[in-house]
Amino acid sequence: MPSTHGVLALIDDPALREDVDRVGAAAGVPVIHAAEPSSRKVWTAAAAVLLDVPAARRCTARALPRRGEVVLVGRAEPRQEEWEAAVAVGAQRVITLPRQDGELVAHLSDAAESTREESRHGTVAAVIGGRGGAGASLFAIALADAAPDALLVDVDPWGGGIDLALGGEADVGLRWPDLAIQGGRLSHSALRAALPSRHGVSVLSCGRSGTEIDAGPLAAVIDAGCRGGATVICDLPRRPGAAVETALETADLVVLVTSADVRSCAAAAVIGAWVSAINPNVGLVVRGPAPSGLRAAEVSDAVGLPVLAAMRPQPRVADMLERDGLRPGRHSPLAKAARQVLAVLQQRPSAERALEV
Repeated sequence: MPSTHGVLALIDDPALREDVDRVGAAAGVPVIHAAEPSSRKVWTAAAAVLLDVPAARRCTARALPRRGEVVLVGRAEPRQEEWEAAVAVGAQRVITLPRQDGELVAHLSDAAESTREESRHGTVAAVIGGRGGAGASLFAIALADAAPDALLVDVDPWGGGIDLALGGEADVGLRWPDLAIQGGRLSHSALRAALPSRHGVSVLSCGRSGTEIDAGPLAAVIDAGCRGGATVICDLPRRPGAAVETALETADLVVLVTSADVRSCAAAAVIGAWVSAINPNVGLVVRGPAPSGLRAAEVSDAVGLPVLAAMRPQPRVADMLERDGLRPGRHSPLAKAARQVLAVLQQRPSAERALEV
């Protein structure tokens, strides 16, 4: 499978677009033109982003996460409005074409080479429940436990803290209220060192403060985990918000957990329609028991989404949660279902491929 990411060009002026295409050809990197990035995933996946003033203003208005290798390009010497747009969108350079063709060729070549070297790019799964009590948080934990290198991110400030479900509420390390992110990129190694670890999983919990999570810091945390090669698992609440939508947009796979009963199917159909409008890569984990004998295929038909895994009830869940926290055994229903979902996640069915050549 091709692995080199292309350059995302957000440029209105046809003449400037031709200049950018010429420079991209000289640098040996593909240039993908768009009016604006279709998602945060596409924005962050590109080797570099080239934009003009109108596009810079549109991206600033969308509050896209800060990233490196953003260049503002134009055909005339930059004026005050160019510099203001560059600062607002987080551009590192302002380049005039064709006068600075050589400089842009070198910049794009370096960006493409750096992207080729990032061979350990991780994946992102967002886990959400069809309704309360579906077991989404427990499945997120099982998914993180099954991954070889995982970052478990709690995105529900009203859930009591996922560290409690892990039995790690007393573990030393940062929670969301302690994490101050002003913008830009995070170091994965520094983030991992600052977070508590439980059974080999790095955990960023909301704790018990009820503090809302901002979309920008969440995007920076997810990006850091991915760049470090980790599997990032986001445990989401069932309500819209900027942070939740950021996690959904960024995810390579969205996992909707539902119980096998009529009311759960009805609720999951509503959640599934909302989630699918943001990210089409959605699948079901169907959790038993099925009081009325509903099969996974029937749940799939009712909700309108494919089944990633179907599982029997996990024994002794309540006892584990009250004692030492959830740790699914390798042969448990939770662990088996988690491995099935990880196999799908490793296929990376994401929008990022739109920028691969």
